[in-house]
Amino acid sequence: MSDNFIVSARKYRPQTFDEMLGQEAICLTLKSAIQQGKIAHAYLFCGPRGVGKTSAARILARTINCEQLTPQGEACGVCANCQAALHQRAFNIYELDAASNNSVDDIRRLNEDVYIRPQQGKYKVYIIDEVHMLSSGAFNAFLKTLEEPPGYVVFILATTEKDKVLPTILSRCQVYDFKPIPPEQIAEQLRRVADAEGLQYDPRSFDTIARIADGGMRDALSLFDRLASTAQDGVISYEQTLQTLNILDDEYYFYFTTYLYSGDYKRTLLLLDELLGKGVAMRQLIIGLADFMRNLLVARTPETMQLFPYTGVHAERFATLAQQIHPLFLYKSISKLVSCERNYRSSQAKRLLVELTFMGISEMCGAFKNATVAPPTAAPATPTPQESSVQAPQATYQAPPAATPKPSTAMPTPSAATPTQDEKKRVLR
Repeated sequence: MSDNFIVSARKYRPQTFDEMLGQEAICLTLKSAIQQGKIAHAYLFCGPRGVGKTSAARILARTINCEQLTPQGEACGVCANCQAALHQRAFNIYELDAASNNSVDDIRRLNEDVYIRPQQGKYKVYIIDEVHMLSSGAFNAFLKTLEEPPGYVVFILATTEKDKVLPTILSRCQVYDFKPIPPEQIAEQLRRVADAEGLQYDPRSFDTIARIADGGMRDALSLFDRLASTAQDGVISYEQTLQTLNILDDEYYFYFTTYLYSGDYKRTLLLLDELLGKGVAMRQLIIGLADFMRNLLVARTPETMQLFPYTGVHAERFATLAQQIHPLFLYKSISKLVSCERNYRSSQAKRLLVELTFMGISEMCGAFKNATVAPPTAAPATPTPQESSVQAPQATYQAPPAATPKPSTAMPTPSAATPTQDEKKRVLR
């Protein structure tokens, strides 16, 4: 391994507000405040992991200390302060990890340090990551300094769990809520990174990564590094993506949905057995199928297509299948799958639980038998059951024959020869 290797999440970390993905409103607000000279003494950046909170904090710290701001409110990147910050040798920007510096003594040292003026630049900036990890005593010791720091001090707090931060801290900060990055922006960034690294790729690979990254750019770039390290001849193929990341091909979910909607639980169980033989985890299968059906549900109408994570030909296949399946079937199926996943961990018969869930879903087909669904047109990337066309069963339910009434069996009445009480006493004697 090369000593100069840098993971993509660090190598391609945004260096300006314009390079931030998915946080346009926040970046516009911060740049406007900088241009107007309205710098708050405390900021709180909240949001899920990997969406750019720490990157935005570093950009803000560098920008407010820049000597030659651009007309757009960005740091110039060439002045002494910018260069020192870019190479992490600035004397007026401090980063603290609250997870390991969460005691009262740590905060007391910080309270004393804020009164030392910055050696370079206009502001002394403290970036405190995972601030919710501070102890209760540390929070209380920090309140006074956070409320009335010296004019040259700026605090930038970051957290993934806003609900764990004390209300007294929240009220002293300008709070910015970072949102998950849209999948299409993640996929586009991955394509730019691949081009910069000189890699060829199947676009479906990056669409898949963007979907499972759950809005986090850092997670997406970590997955990209895994694919790049196993790329054959500098090519990232879709099959390699599925195998390396242990992801089930969506084609299987098309088959599962087709079989279940047709009421063909036999093929459903055979396909489940095949996937288990390939080492597919049942819990991930249940989660994936529920997510697949959710995507079918939102693909039914143009109003909800903005919630759909796919593009291109894949989106057309989803839309076609979605129009052939009753939405109530999808809703009830998702409910059953979610219930199965919730009970999966505590179940002692996990496979039986999954099989019963599938049979319960296929049993609902009777209520929707007037609707038809065409089988998938393309074969999965890996082998599938022999037959791929599915026809809805035409069997109808027959009520059992009415039971013939049996003759009543009344309790026998006592006979006239029943012993009297006096006779019973004589026998007992």
